[in-house]
Amino acid sequence: METLISIFREVRDPRDFNAQHDLAAMLFISLAATLCGAKSCVDIADFAAANEATLAEIVDLDHGAPSHDSFSRVFRLLDPDEMAQAFARFVAAMREGLGLDPASGVVAIDGKRLRRGYERGRACMPPLMVSVWDAETRLSLATRHAPGGNEVAATLAALKSLVLKGCIVTADALHCHPRMAAQVRATGAHYALKLKANNAPLFLCAQTAFAAADANGKLTFFEQTDSGHDRHEWRRASVIARPADAPDFPGLSAIGRYETEREADGKVVKAVHYVALSKRLSPQRLLEVTRRYWSVENQCHWRLDVAFYEDDARTRKNYGPENLAVLRRIALDILRAHPDNRSVGRKMKLAAWSKDFFFDLFAHLR
Repeated sequence: METLISIFREVRDPRDFNAQHDLAAMLFISLAATLCGAKSCVDIADFAAANEATLAEIVDLDHGAPSHDSFSRVFRLLDPDEMAQAFARFVAAMREGLGLDPASGVVAIDGKRLRRGYERGRACMPPLMVSVWDAETRLSLATRHAPGGNEVAATLAALKSLVLKGCIVTADALHCHPRMAAQVRATGAHYALKLKANNAPLFLCAQTAFAAADANGKLTFFEQTDSGHDRHEWRRASVIARPADAPDFPGLSAIGRYETEREADGKVVKAVHYVALSKRLSPQRLLEVTRRYWSVENQCHWRLDVAFYEDDARTRKNYGPENLAVLRRIALDILRAHPDNRSVGRKMKLAAWSKDFFFDLFAHLR
């Protein structure tokens, strides 16, 4: 707890000098409430009032429990960049406390809309958060708000603060552009970026090169089949060296292709995907990397919606949605890092019901 409170103390307070409640205390209470299932500033204030005596033993509450207006005002005013930096400090402290080495495997990048966090009259533009996700440990590495919905700019800014030497960074086709490729290589990582027609010259080159390789009949591949939940899936991956006529693309070393066929409810869906690679991977490794990309959706974004109801969060004004989203990601990492094999949702309930388990969530991070 002391580590988290010290991290929150480094966040710059945007309020006037006459603010009564300590900012670090309010942030810690908000995190504790989120761990116990709070969904809004009203929930956070109710949690603070109900547990005032216990919380006063941990943080300064000389003026009593803050009201929901106080919490709302703080989150509306806080600079999202300050919260992003606090999140980065939390990630570093948590990985050190858990004895985890720096990320060295697959790192997935994806954006997530806060679907009901839009300001009045701007339902078409809800706030967007970018997640940088360690697929090996299933923990976050960074998160950042994308001003104006510019996911590309937010991703490039997030990568500048990370050291990813030895990792393979994977992202969807939105990020298959020269700036992203150059930034990933600058961090010491390799990239595996999904390739679609939005990068038309490279996409057409990939299609042509694989057509020629197929016609040659010497293309090596790796196949995999899965069955379960009334579904049957087939996948085949192959990799070729960078074509001689490939357009200029920073660090491009190879191009991968994976074909999929899914049969469910009597329907068969086929698809072909291409991947730009800065390192020539084996077909089997290509399939592993592309499949691990989905852990950011399944283990991070999906759980934020199911356990924390993020898509239903109605905080709208100013920076409130983005800052509360950062707290949810801190809470999710704390819950996932705890060794208890219960689901995230069950851990949240147990943290609310058992003071011992609540304190154990923090003690485990030492």
